[in-house]
Amino acid sequence: MGCDGGTIPKRHELVKGPKKVEKVDKNAALAARWKYCALSTEKLRRPIVTCDLGRLYNKDAVIEFLLDKSADRPNSEVVSHLRGIKDIKELNLTDNPAWEGERRNTKGDRYEDMHCAMFICPVVGLEMNGKHRFCFLRTCGCVFSDRALKEVKTEICHKCGDPFKEEDLVVLNGTKEEVEKLREIMEEKRAKAKATKKSKKSKFSETVSKPSESKAVPGPSGSSSSSKVVKPLAESGSLAESGSKRSIQSMEEKSETYKSLFTSHSSAKRTKAQTSNWVTHTPYHF
Repeated sequence: MGCDGGTIPKRHELVKGPKKVEKVDKNAALAARWKYCALSTEKLRRPIVTCDLGRLYNKDAVIEFLLDKSADRPNSEVVSHLRGIKDIKELNLTDNPAWEGERRNTKGDRYEDMHCAMFICPVVGLEMNGKHRFCFLRTCGCVFSDRALKEVKTEICHKCGDPFKEEDLVVLNGTKEEVEKLREIMEEKRAKAKATKKSKKSKFSETVSKPSESKAVPGPSGSSSSSKVVKPLAESGSLAESGSKRSIQSMEEKSETYKSLFTSHSSAKRTKAQTSNWVTHTPYHF
């Protein structure tokens, strides 16, 4: 069978050997991490958020995951450390003026440079395509290249002017070692937050559970002063009763003075002696 027309087959066409392992292009993998969402694997679009581990997500994809965690998602392990909306930070990115997006290659007849990034560093101008190391600030969410932070050393953000510390810097899309370090820092912060919450709750419960009972103090004769405490209580009760009576009397007096303003009150009515007869005047007296 085959070999018609004088064709000579080669060995690799007849004998099937072991399949070669497909190698992933490192540059393409790096570009994909900076252009696609780590959760939904869709193209990154504003608003873009990140977590304590420095991964990039679309905000709507993270919100959908937090609303329905039971849904089977392909990359749910990537966001397993996210508990709520407070665990993510929206990034303040700087657009790249040289990036034209998909509008340039709508027909597919042009060369598309995968190293051309959507965003750049606002200080140095390096593209955020995976070739250079980038960091973001936890305080304001601004993104800068590591080179800019090393060349211009300040404690104020270059873009918005908010103060920050070295602890607020988080590497974006770091290596495995950097991600492990960031995970340890995240776990330590969460443990400290839990400890502070527990201490606050314990203090509040202690203040509430303290009884307001008065303890009996022994007098000079050795007998307790409980009998002495009863008398002032009785006196205070009698004083309270007298005060309530006085308040009732004062209220009645106020109501009487208010009623006296109207003509329907008894004080406004006249007696028969005070009333006068009606006198009619007619001009026909002559």
